[in-house]
Amino acid sequence: MIDFLYGAAALLLLLTGLGLARMMWGPAPADRMMAAQLLGTGGGAIALLIATASGITAIIDIALVLALLAAFAAVALTLGEPGTKQPDGQANP
Repeated sequence: MIDFLYGAAALLLLLTGLGLARMMWGPAPADRMMAAQLLGTGGGAIALLIATASGITAIIDIALVLALLAAFAAVALTLGEPGTKQPDGQANP
């Protein structure tokens, strides 16, 4: 079972690496943001698989931080993109 968890983590690492390539060479900012969210959730999933396989529960905190940072990055891109409206109704320059 432990070998399966490490194998699944390795597969997710490969797929997350492909998402990193998409983030670096994405054609639009929205594509790059979705790839960044993939990195956050994929990294969290990898951390959870490794925490389960190794029995080190502190790695779960790392997974939670990665997921939280991905969510904050999405909000920051949405609020900071030119042409979008801020919560107070003012447009970004």
